Amino acid sequence: MDQHTRASFDEQLRELQQELLRMGGVVEQMLFMCVKALVERDVALADETINMDDIVDGYNLDIETHCLRLLALQQPMARDLRTIAAVLKIITDVERMGDYAVDIAKTAKILAEKPLFKPLVDIPRMAEIVQRMLRESLQAFVNHDTALLEQIVTEDDAVDNYNRALTDELVGYMEKNPSVVYQAMRLILIVRYLERIADHITNVCERVYYMETGTLKELH
Repeated sequence: MDQHTRASFDEQLRELQQELLRMGGVVEQMLFMCVKALVERDVALADETINMDDIVDGYNLDIETHCLRLLALQQPMARDLRTIAAVLKIITDVERMGDYAVDIAKTAKILAEKPLFKPLVDIPRMAEIVQRMLRESLQAFVNHDTALLEQIVTEDDAVDNYNRALTDELVGYMEKNPSVVYQAMRLILIVRYLERIADHITNVCERVYYMETGTLKELH
């Protein structure tokens, strides 16, 4: 690859990174909005979140096409190949996170029909950690920062703790008062969706680690 071709290729890789950041930014916004819709019982905001999934799907297709074009038209070296392979894997995980945000928004619409049996405190806190994890995982990707990956894995432990504690708490409510089962089951689903999103973020971290080191390693 001559100097001019290399410079052009590097520029296209940078644009690929920016596309991925924009895609992740949309999903992060969806996460914020779907939980806000849940807490405030805002059906319009939930619908807005659901509609944003088309934007994420568009990014997914565009980035995949961009990756395949780079593979077809250039002759990437080993590190470049790892970067492109990482992007192809990461967009799949980010797209699934968007799907889970849609699931939360749809559940928020159902729960907006009646007042909740308890104030929502810990679910928004859990969601804040998940949003931060997503933001940090993409920062680690762009900045080639493997040290940041360890922090994200620690945050995933906090999400798992919330998952267990909230599930136990909501099951306890159901055992004491069968009338809350309908709402509590749906809140458990939301907790599970957030935990699944965190799992996908951990997948992103593993891909970043592979991109930087050439080693596939389970980080959690």
